[in-house]
Formats: sequence, C-alpha cells, structure tokens
Amino acid sequence: MLMLLFHVDETRDALANSQPSRLNQETSRLGFMKAFRVDGQAPFGRLRQKFSLDVVASSKADAEHRVYSIIGSRHKATRRAINIDSVSEIDPRTSLEPSVLHHFREEIAAAGGTIAPVAEEE
Repeated sequence: MLMLLFHVDETRDALANSQPSRLNQETSRLGFMKAFRVDGQAPFGRLRQKFSLDVVASSKADAEHRVYSIIGSRHKATRRAINIDSVSEIDPRTSLEPSVLHHFREEIAAAGGTIAPVAEEE
C-alpha cells in the first residue's frame, strides 16, 4: 500500500501573504512615477546628433540617469560625451514612446486616449 504524505508549511504561506514582494517594495520606494522628455546631443558614429527621448522616471535627476544609461548602452557613448540640454515633465498622452504609453496605460485610457498626433499613411 502506497501512502503519500503532504506537508503544508503554513508559516511560509502566512509570511508570503503578509509582506509585499521585493518588486513591490522597490517600486513603492521609488514613489510616484512621471513622464519626462529629455533633449540633448550625443555622438552617434562620427557625428554629434540631437536626440529627444521620453522616459518614465521619479524625478528629473532619475530621468537624466536613465537617458545616460539608455544612450550609453545602445551607442557606446560615455556620460561625458552626452550633452543634455533640457529635461521637462510631459503629459504621458503626448508621448509616442511605447514604454511611456505602457506605464501610463490605465491613466491614458481613463482620460480618453492619447492626444499625440498620428501620422497619416500615404
């Protein structure tokens, strides 16, 4: 006769239900996230070109850090080589950046959709 014994660890389940996950702890520590548009110049190949990037960040300093990280990893540009001209908070509905639209999707839907201009196809 084969008997199967199942042991349920109730203390582990109780702890898991009482404390938020580590990801939730980190995002709650960041606070309220906003959409920022960062404009500047960076070396892309041999030339310096202007860029405009919309990011989701908790502050202007965080937005700058994220842009340095994104452009540095995509184009191998150092922070010293990237010149940021302006950092401004924007309405997320005006952005075309998929990461911004995804982060604020509930707010955009509640406000009636995006207000970004849609380019017409020819």
